[in-house]
Amino acid sequence: MTLPDVTLGREPYELTTTALGYGAMSLAGAYGPISDEAAIALLHDVYDRGVTFLDTANIYGLGVSETILGTFLRGRRHEFMVATKAGIDPSGEAGKRRQNGKPEHLREQIELSLRRLGTDYVDLYYLHRPDPEVPIEESVGPLGELVEAGKVRSIGLSEVTAEEIRRAHQVHPVTAVQSEWSVFARDVERYVLPTVAELGIGFVAFSPVGRGILTDHFDAAGLAEGDTRRKFPWFSPENLTHNDAVAAQLRQAAAGLGIPAAGLALAWLYKKAARIGADLATIPGTRYTSHMDELLRGVDFELDVDAEAQLDSLADQVHGDRSFDPMWVSGGREGLLPR
Repeated sequence: MTLPDVTLGREPYELTTTALGYGAMSLAGAYGPISDEAAIALLHDVYDRGVTFLDTANIYGLGVSETILGTFLRGRRHEFMVATKAGIDPSGEAGKRRQNGKPEHLREQIELSLRRLGTDYVDLYYLHRPDPEVPIEESVGPLGELVEAGKVRSIGLSEVTAEEIRRAHQVHPVTAVQSEWSVFARDVERYVLPTVAELGIGFVAFSPVGRGILTDHFDAAGLAEGDTRRKFPWFSPENLTHNDAVAAQLRQAAAGLGIPAAGLALAWLYKKAARIGADLATIPGTRYTSHMDELLRGVDFELDVDAEAQLDSLADQVHGDRSFDPMWVSGGREGLLPR
């Protein structure tokens, strides 16, 4: 199929890519095992469906995701927009790592990422999280130097506040801001999204189907022991049954509209972004081609006003925060999530 394009950022650092991308954290086993062979086959299926925006990070499987993408990209690198990230220290246990926005760390990590990806540049390089011990200006400056060196085409920021966006944008134009946004997670609508719309910065929504809970396939009883979601309050034993029941309202609405739940969740995001005036790309991740097909249904689905209003009411019913540490995400630092 032919996917609509979206332009993130403004000249001379704008990037035009597919409005639906692929979040490659799933290739590193965050939500369950997947073999390298199955991962490569999945990427071919994603490509066959017209998706050319690939998003990864150095810490996804400590390089596993980037390495798999590097294998897949051989001979076709020019057909894709590739984004990766640095700014979280790879050492330590997942969920307990620290931010690292020091210039030397960012310079070191881009070299490692380029090697794993098998390329001499990335299209979009994010500061994965602001470092509370390093002013954001001191992290963004070196990212701009990587653009000048030709190793990076443009820079992005992940989970930053509106104030941090403005400060960073004065040092070097920011092409994209990436944060969690979904029917369940809406704090970015207060400050972050109006700011990127004002400044002409693109927005990239990760976890747009709530780490799977906003799909028809979610099994509350089936989360494996090593599943990353167990670290998040939405999925804690005291919250999960309730939140699954809230998500069931979306599933029921989707069934009534004749669209998969995941597709409806994406359609709601695109409708909201258009209302706000933000240029949106979504980067859901999955290990299954059939799930990608369900997501694709939402790209051009026309969401009516009644269905939009019904989904609008769900976030207030959710129990728990979207992050294991509210200060780890923009909404926590903006006082929108309880500490």
